[in-house]
Amino acid sequence: MDWFVKAFIRASLAWFALGILLGIAMAAYSPWLVYRPAHAHMNVVGFLTMMVFGVGYQLLPRLFGHPLFSRRLAVGHWWLANGGLAGMVVGFIVRPHVGQAGAMTVAIGGVFYSLGALGFVYNMWRTFNLADARVRMRAMARPLPMQDEQ
Repeated sequence: MDWFVKAFIRASLAWFALGILLGIAMAAYSPWLVYRPAHAHMNVVGFLTMMVFGVGYQLLPRLFGHPLFSRRLAVGHWWLANGGLAGMVVGFIVRPHVGQAGAMTVAIGGVFYSLGALGFVYNMWRTFNLADARVRMRAMARPLPMQDEQ
C-alpha cells in the first residue's frame, strides 16, 4: 500500500477524532455551538472524504487494472486537502471572534482543499482513460475469428 493511501486514511481518523472531541465540547458548553461549521467540516470533509480519497487511491486503479496516473499528484493532493481543511477549520473557529479575517481564512482553505480534490478527479480520470486505452489496444491486437467458408 502506498504511503499516501495510509496518510489519507490516518488523516481521516485524526479528523474524525478531532470532530468527535469538538462535538463533545459543544455538547458540554453550549456557547461553543458557534463552532458547528468547524465540527461539520472535520467530520464530513475530514473524516468521510479523506477516507474516500484513501480508499479510492488504493482500490480504483486495481479495479481498472492500471497503475495510478500520477503518484506525485496524489501526494500533492494529500497536502492540499489537509492543509486546506486545516485552514478552513481554523477560519471557522476564529470567524465568530474576528469576522472578515476568519472568513478569508475559510475561503483560502477552501480553495486549497478544492484544488486538491480536483487533482484527485483528474488523476482518477487519467487513470481510467489509460486503462480503457490499454483494453482497446489489446482488442485491436487480437486476430479476428475465422468464419467458415461456404
